[in-house]
Amino acid sequence: MADLKKLYDAVLNGNAKAAVAVTEEAIAENLDPGMLISDVMIPAMAEVGRLYECEEYFVPELLLAARAMKGSLALLRPLLTASGTQPTGTVVIGTVKGDLHDIGKNLVASMLEGGGFEVTDLGTDVSPDLFVSTVREKMPDIVCLSALLTVTVPSMKATIEALTQAGLRDKVKVMVGGAPVTAEFAREIGADGYSENASLAVAAARKFCQPA
Repeated sequence: MADLKKLYDAVLNGNAKAAVAVTEEAIAENLDPGMLISDVMIPAMAEVGRLYECEEYFVPELLLAARAMKGSLALLRPLLTASGTQPTGTVVIGTVKGDLHDIGKNLVASMLEGGGFEVTDLGTDVSPDLFVSTVREKMPDIVCLSALLTVTVPSMKATIEALTQAGLRDKVKVMVGGAPVTAEFAREIGADGYSENASLAVAAARKFCQPA
């Protein structure tokens, strides 16, 4: 029988090969994919986030854990879709126009996926128009804007303004983050939320997706 403690440990320790192997065993035994995510993988990623907050884990450990989780999710996602299981929420994420940095954005995307969110990653150097067209197509719960360079931070404001002009701003929550971004700046440009790191971003996103 599939050892789910091994799956938990594999995600926690960033062992992608072991995570995939246990997930394959669980699928072969017809275990509920939703249960694997909600009862095993999400708690494992939550512990990863806690260890990061305590400075026992650092960015390399977060990336390895995210890779392990993504390996399992790749196997489980088609089964979830087939069963009609709903994600925690839906997110469109990207690094704003003019900025080609993606490590922080990738980490947030992976942590959100580990938290049960369905994530559409637009990559880097994403124009306001592309954010707008994707939001119009996907109608996500949340849009996440990332920037690492001070000179590209104004693109966050431009993107929010573009969403407003397109009549979409009141239909999505906007979260911003990145090294030069502050909570004060987030408020100034009209964002709904700000997070200083990937694990806190998941907690913030969950609050936006809680039933009213």
